[in-house]
Amino acid sequence: MEPTRDLADELFRERVRRALQTPPEERLLDGPRLFDLSCRIMADGIRAEYPEADEEQVQKILAQRIKLLRQLEERGRYYPDNSS
Repeated sequence: MEPTRDLADELFRERVRRALQTPPEERLLDGPRLFDLSCRIMADGIRAEYPEADEEQVQKILAQRIKLLRQLEERGRYYPDNSS
């Protein structure tokens, strides 16, 4: 069953309502929390890709990938400008 446009709109409105009710100090912590979660997910993917890697190697690969993502962001290639 595919969600209807009305359902998608209502889900979006509910997310906005919850975000508006979230205290500012909690919202401020959301960025670091999301980054931490993303790093844990990426590390799990690295472990699956390189099952022989120890934790030090996993962290090294993770650091390399984060560095690459930041370089791509700086060049505008990861999040391209959609204004044109």
